[in-house]
Amino acid sequence: MMKPDAYNDIKEVNLSYLMLAQNMVRSDREAAIFRLGISEEVADVLTRLTPSQVLKMASSDMLLCNFRFDDTLLLDLLANHERDRGAAHVHAAILAAGRPVATIA
Repeated sequence: MMKPDAYNDIKEVNLSYLMLAQNMVRSDREAAIFRLGISEEVADVLTRLTPSQVLKMASSDMLLCNFRFDDTLLLDLLANHERDRGAAHVHAAILAAGRPVATIA
C-alpha cells in the first residue's frame, strides 16, 4: 500500500499535467497534440474541461499522464547523446511521432 504522501504527489502531478496540457492545447493545438501524444478527441476533451472538472480529475490516485519511456531507443536518444544532442532530440521526436496517440476508448 502506498504512503499518503505518494497519493498527494500523484494528485499534484495530475493537476500540473492537466493544467499544462489544457494550456498547451488552447495556445497551439497541433504542437500540443504532437508533444503530448494525444488524439484530436482527447485535445477536444481537455479544451472543454472546467476548472471544477480538472480538480476532480486531478484528485484521482491514479497517474493520468503517460510517459513515453517504454521505448529503450527513445530513452537512450534523450539521455545519452551528449555530443550531438540536437540531432538526437530530433531523432527522438521522429520516433515519438510515429507512436500511437492516446485515445478515448
